[in-house]
Amino acid sequence: MRKAPRQQRSRVTVDVIVEAATRVLARRGWARFTTNEIAAVAGVSVGSLYQYFPDKLAIAEAIRERHLDEVLAALSGAGGDGEPIALEQRVARFVDGVIAAHSVDQALHRILLDEVPLAPRSSHAEFEAQYQRRYRALVAASANTEHGDDEEDMAARVLSSAVEGVVHAAAHRGDMALPALRSELVRLILAYLRDRQRTG
Repeated sequence: MRKAPRQQRSRVTVDVIVEAATRVLARRGWARFTTNEIAAVAGVSVGSLYQYFPDKLAIAEAIRERHLDEVLAALSGAGGDGEPIALEQRVARFVDGVIAAHSVDQALHRILLDEVPLAPRSSHAEFEAQYQRRYRALVAASANTEHGDDEEDMAARVLSSAVEGVVHAAAHRGDMALPALRSELVRLILAYLRDRQRTG
């Protein structure tokens, strides 16, 4: 962002621009995402838009940051952190959170993932770290022996990669709302975590 909004009116203008840009990006895709159309949809001048954003990548990064915040919000508490609950319940809650997170504006999610390049100082790295911490907490909660940090980190990355592969494929096929997706994801995660418990 070029200029951080300090006054309430400026913050409102930035919000209006980002909301309009989100609609344009979801409808037109990255290749046809233009600052002129964003300004027109937002009801602001192109000059006003450029006061806050130097280019369309900066606007896309603001959209990405908001979208990733929504994804993390959908996941927060999904694993039942701190609650003494059975592994099956913890995993089911986690899967519900993952499905909810990936159901937040699926078209926009796909465009941000597949089309929009990452900005040099992208919020994606911080998001990825927070996202992985949620998987690591799930792995740690299921461990019945002390594993090293490196081993649990790798288990979290393997598990998140497997789940992401299934979820992204389901999103592309339009299968996110199928009950079978939820039950099979729960089964997949439980099988992996229980095998880690057995082989310690």
